[in-house]
Amino acid sequence: MVEMLLGQDGVNPDKPDNNGRTPLWRAASSGNEGVVKILLGRDDVNPDKPDNSGRTPLFIAACFGHEGTAKMLLAVGVNPDKPNMNGRTPLYLAAWNGKEGVVKLLLGRDDVNPNKLDKNGKTPLNRATEKGRRRVMALLQPPESVVPSPP
Repeated sequence: MVEMLLGQDGVNPDKPDNNGRTPLWRAASSGNEGVVKILLGRDDVNPDKPDNSGRTPLFIAACFGHEGTAKMLLAVGVNPDKPNMNGRTPLYLAAWNGKEGVVKLLLGRDDVNPNKLDKNGKTPLNRATEKGRRRVMALLQPPESVVPSPP
């Protein structure tokens, strides 16, 4: 059905609604990997296009814990550390919402700063702690310093 609609003349698959949400953004928010795959395969779709609040498709996929969708977006080179208008990143929202799989996925990258502050001076670890997300907190904690044993 989606492919049929995209094949019609005059259809813009990257056209945002009044909130700036594109079809890719909507598919990412619901974790619809089939539609995400179709849209990511097109040259006329910007996979990193934010909505009016600065939330990208990766941001919204991370927020809802759609790990497969997040992997697909990362594979096409979206910015994994792009903040929204409040300075919150995909990692921040995944941590806040306890989405452990997405947190692991993002922490496995060199281009994600786990200590990035939002506009309120909070980090992903701060928000995970406030929400009692213990498993996510453990992922975000810096490793303890290893002190060598005396000889």
